[in-house]
Amino acid sequence: MRRPVARKLAVLAVSAAVVSVGATAPPAAQPDAKPRTVQKTPVAVGYGGAVASVDADASAAGIEVLRKGGNAVDAAVATAAALGVTEPYSSGIGGGGYFVYYDARTRTVHTIDGRETAPLTADSGLFLENGKPLAFNDAVSSGLSVGTPGTPATWQTALDEWGTRRLGTVLQPAERLARHGFTVDDTFRSQTASNETRFRYFPDTAKLFLPGGRLPAVGSTFKNPDLARTYEELAREGVGAIYHGDLGKDIVKTVQHPPVDPGSGWNARPGELSTRDLAAYRAKLQAPTKTSYRGLGVYSIAPSSSGGTTVGEALNILERTDLSRASETQYLHHFIEASRIAFADRGRWVGDPAFEDVPTRQLLSQRYADSRACLIQDDAVLTSPLAPGDPRHPAACGTGGTAAPTTYEGENTTHLTVADRWGNVVSYTLTIEQTGGSAITVPGRGFLLNNELTDFSFAPANPAVHDPNLPGPGKRPRSSISPTIVLDAHKRPVVALGSPGGATIITTVLQTLTEFLDRHLPLVDAIAAPRASQRNAAQTELEPALYDSALRGKLEAIGHSFKLNPEIGAATGVQRLPNGEWLAAAEKVRRGGGSAMVVHPER
Repeated sequence: MRRPVARKLAVLAVSAAVVSVGATAPPAAQPDAKPRTVQKTPVAVGYGGAVASVDADASAAGIEVLRKGGNAVDAAVATAAALGVTEPYSSGIGGGGYFVYYDARTRTVHTIDGRETAPLTADSGLFLENGKPLAFNDAVSSGLSVGTPGTPATWQTALDEWGTRRLGTVLQPAERLARHGFTVDDTFRSQTASNETRFRYFPDTAKLFLPGGRLPAVGSTFKNPDLARTYEELAREGVGAIYHGDLGKDIVKTVQHPPVDPGSGWNARPGELSTRDLAAYRAKLQAPTKTSYRGLGVYSIAPSSSGGTTVGEALNILERTDLSRASETQYLHHFIEASRIAFADRGRWVGDPAFEDVPTRQLLSQRYADSRACLIQDDAVLTSPLAPGDPRHPAACGTGGTAAPTTYEGENTTHLTVADRWGNVVSYTLTIEQTGGSAITVPGRGFLLNNELTDFSFAPANPAVHDPNLPGPGKRPRSSISPTIVLDAHKRPVVALGSPGGATIITTVLQTLTEFLDRHLPLVDAIAAPRASQRNAAQTELEPALYDSALRGKLEAIGHSFKLNPEIGAATGVQRLPNGEWLAAAEKVRRGGGSAMVVHPER
């Protein structure tokens, strides 16, 4: 399997270069320029570096930094900051994320855990009221749900370790975009509409995102002067403005005393985030997870995210199956079952390693994967919820203990992927949790606060079984974020990708990787392929193109059960091509389509 994969990738690279048109960013706007509409294209091929994100203005911000000599890290931070303007319901300095970086000089992969943390006063009863778990919706739009933001610390840590530009420099495109505005599209309006009720609970949020008391019109210009001033303050004072300064004090005041409209009747429960929590926060530099698959090295983020371990375990389970020769039915069957098994183990074993004994190495061992893979049969379906195995003591086809259901995670994160002319690569997923986060805007600051703490289990699924994802003081809630970089045998990049989507991130990344590496789809088509998502549940979610297809009936004949999910994930990626060329790819349709750009379409 190893040599054919490498050979096929080379063929795909050549064909992609032939059929794709390079998309490059327009020149940087002048300080007094009016907002312009930047066209989206889902694939671009060229030289000098590449950026792929869900938004054209954000991708253009990254390209601007690359053009001016910045590297992939500089461009990734610039792109992320711009997404905080144009994708404020998915990302921003009020949230967190995970950053994976490939250093071309040393041919090594490094990661940053920038996950939000619970207050130092939190305990396992954080979301209990009168001894019972809060309703999820009651917890989300409250100060209780807000974790210590990790995104600003992630940006500064990445720039300090591997960047070549100052924070103030790479924030300039985003600050300009916030001041002059961007053009509202259907996605931005629909996301605002879906949050309109709870946005109206908070006057500062309503004033910003419902200008004049109405939904923003498609084609109108949306400006955020408060965020522009916030970015200027960060450029001037550094991220210490958040972790030790007045900006941080404003965040704390907002969490402890949510500025709710008294007439709304909404009980916006206060949180306990403090200036002490902000001062204590650190973005963690840590080793990546690594899995060998088809002779390639697959690198991702280690716990506190479950992404790297769960994608890695599923790939190891699939290693012994020739997916390139399997029928579409058998391919999806094995993909679904591997996902089911990996999620069963995730629920039992993965949490914040600062608090939990997470068997990361054993979860990623081929020996353990083989002991779980033998559960899969070609003509039958495993029952969910499936019980976990024991990675420390693998037993052939063994399961033990009680199954842990997958907790809900908000789906509206965002992902960006960047490569530069030196061959450095960044795969970065950032989030404020669900669409619109907590719905609480910091007054006068122009950004929403996260609801990341709702990723904790509110209570143990089974009191008799230890839950590694209960809240704790300073603890990071488990995530499914899975930014991934794949290297060849010479430790050179093959592809890098990631996706938003809550717990569906894991299945989206796994399916995109196998569609690209095993099924030999061009990257943009692997991203566009209709998706399935199985997370140790009784039913597998299918997008409409699969749900309405003949494949559904063939899989149901084996024993699968399905439910419809209109849209799963919104991936982006970059692929290294021969002779210094890069291919950037994004969604064709999901989330309104993504934006792929390169610095130079031609050499």
